[in-house]
Amino acid sequence: MIRSFLTVSTGTLASRLLGFARDSLIAALLGTGAVADAFLAAFQLVNVVRRLLSEGALNAALIPAWLRVRGRDGEAAAAAFAGRVLGTVSAGLIAISIVIALLMPLIIMIIAPGFVGSASLDLAVQNARLMLPYLAFAGPVTVLMGLLNAQGRFALTAFSPLLFNIALIAAIAAILLWHANETVAAWMLAATVGIAGLLQLLMLLSQRSARLATPLRVSFDKDMRGFFAKAIPGMIASSGPQWLMVAGAIIASGTPAAVSWLYFANRLIELPLGIVGVAIGTVLVPELTRAVRSGDRDAVAHAESRALELATGLALPATLGLIVLAEPIVRMLFEHGAFGAEDSAATARALMWLALGLPAHVLIKALSPAYFARSDTMTPLLATAKGFAVAVALAILLGHFFGASGIAASIAAGAWSSAISLLRKGTREFGFSVDAAARNRLPRIVLAAVAMGGLLWLTTGLLPSEAHGLIRFIALGSQIAAGIVVYGLLLQILRVASWREAAGALKRPAQPDPGA
Repeated sequence: MIRSFLTVSTGTLASRLLGFARDSLIAALLGTGAVADAFLAAFQLVNVVRRLLSEGALNAALIPAWLRVRGRDGEAAAAAFAGRVLGTVSAGLIAISIVIALLMPLIIMIIAPGFVGSASLDLAVQNARLMLPYLAFAGPVTVLMGLLNAQGRFALTAFSPLLFNIALIAAIAAILLWHANETVAAWMLAATVGIAGLLQLLMLLSQRSARLATPLRVSFDKDMRGFFAKAIPGMIASSGPQWLMVAGAIIASGTPAAVSWLYFANRLIELPLGIVGVAIGTVLVPELTRAVRSGDRDAVAHAESRALELATGLALPATLGLIVLAEPIVRMLFEHGAFGAEDSAATARALMWLALGLPAHVLIKALSPAYFARSDTMTPLLATAKGFAVAVALAILLGHFFGASGIAASIAAGAWSSAISLLRKGTREFGFSVDAAARNRLPRIVLAAVAMGGLLWLTTGLLPSEAHGLIRFIALGSQIAAGIVVYGLLLQILRVASWREAAGALKRPAQPDPGA
């Protein structure tokens, strides 16, 4: 499981790092004005749909259903089931894209009411319509990725999202060479989003994965209706962090530049969330599904305990690091071109508050698979809806008094509301299985993370505040590297992890998926 986790997290890390490069270039190109707010509001809409479908979200319903059909009726029946899912999802998303294109002005007014009466509204509508072709490709991409994950084949699905960011970076390079104005630059970037989705689909179709879903059919029979009744709540629930950001963007749209500040702050949250949360969700769903179906309580306890340890061990130090180093990180990544010092300060304040919700987001990713493996997608959906309501209610109040920082705090509170709901109901209904090893290690992990956070705080004053370029990069990179080294040593000293044993486990051959 840890080997698969590392495969997914490595691919996600590479994609997120390219995403930082992409967003740094977007910040320098568009700044934080009306054009940037319009583009980022439209891009946020596409990102919600992208996360709604991809990054493990569809696994919540597809993997348990596909494994159940394969175990009961064999490989041919599983391929036919997948073919119906692929055909129906693809046809449905094409139809939905057409409807959304027609209703786009209304949709933008709903997700960004502050744009009404300004030039940003028309710009956001134009950008969003140019991005819509991505949806037609996102459906089949997601189904094919889910089928590969169900078979324990994570490498291709982990690295295919790289193409999305590579395409956008290439488009930005072309725009810079062409010296296009901000509005035209935003249009070109928006159009590239659809091209990026096509590249991902072509990559997956070139592999054996396409043969896992044959014959291709559009169907709305009883089995498909049952599948989508499980899939749609699961997909919405798995995209909780994005829905919370939509809630924040709705409130922030009335404040100039606030949408941009929240967007760039959230991009930093998505790095650890992607590496830890998405990887855990992607790997844990098939692992827990097999354990629950076989009735193996020890396997369930082992999977849930290791996931909780990984979530805590990686999310907590990331949270503390982002809080302590918020401003120098934002300045280094985004303070270029049209993105000025005032933007850096506002984005850093929002980042500090958003980071408080990171452990909750990761905890949700670790807890939700326990429901998905039991074919319960409604409970995570209701928890997501509760968190969304909490975030909106608080954002209206705190956003009025504290601007983008208040909205960021509201998003963090919404995440914790969802996590606590899942934890309470799961404990009451089936009990989360945490083994003795996890109960022994978790307090030590927390102690090591807090010590590392203290070290970063003590050394923050050593960073040269007026440094620029390479000097700033080296100074900040050295501080982060020192924190990581100290954290690793503390884990070893506190006997949380033995790096020799971990290396040996990674060298052992993976267990094949029976029937794959």
